[in-house]
Amino acid sequence: MILYIILGIIAIVIAWLIGSYNGFVRKRNRAKEAWSDIDVQLKRRYNLIPNLINTVKGYATHEREVFEKVTEARTRAMSAQGVEGKAQAENALAGTLKTLFAVSENYPQLKASENFVELQRELRDTEDKVQASRRFYNGNVRDLNIKIESFPSNIVAKMFGIKKMELFELNEQVQRENPKVEF
Repeated sequence: MILYIILGIIAIVIAWLIGSYNGFVRKRNRAKEAWSDIDVQLKRRYNLIPNLINTVKGYATHEREVFEKVTEARTRAMSAQGVEGKAQAENALAGTLKTLFAVSENYPQLKASENFVELQRELRDTEDKVQASRRFYNGNVRDLNIKIESFPSNIVAKMFGIKKMELFELNEQVQRENPKVEF
């Protein structure tokens, strides 16, 4: 009888370990999928920026320094690695885009250009999608990190070397002052 109780307890512990580990796998994969969504939207934004620069260049040819800063920030953002590196690069890119849009304020013909207006609309749409993807990613990472830190699942996390993931947080100042894409 005692042998059956011991075997039952062992079976319950093994089932719990398997269930906990599979839960971690699900949460980690959801977070990776959410990061992929962010990456897709950021790439879309990176692809819009050269068109935007070329459109503004057509009207504001003597603003070369601004164009170079935006291009450099875009290049750094595209090559940034890791969540923290990507967040820092995105903060810098958002700041340079804000400068580009501020420069465009000085050119009424540019603001009336259909191409410029369409690029603004697409960029605004992309920014909204990046924000939604970021919230989705951070929610998944939060859930994973809570499970990693919670008892008794933290035991399983330590046993299998499951590590916390980083949140994708943008600089609060940049978030509040995101480049205005509507004039």
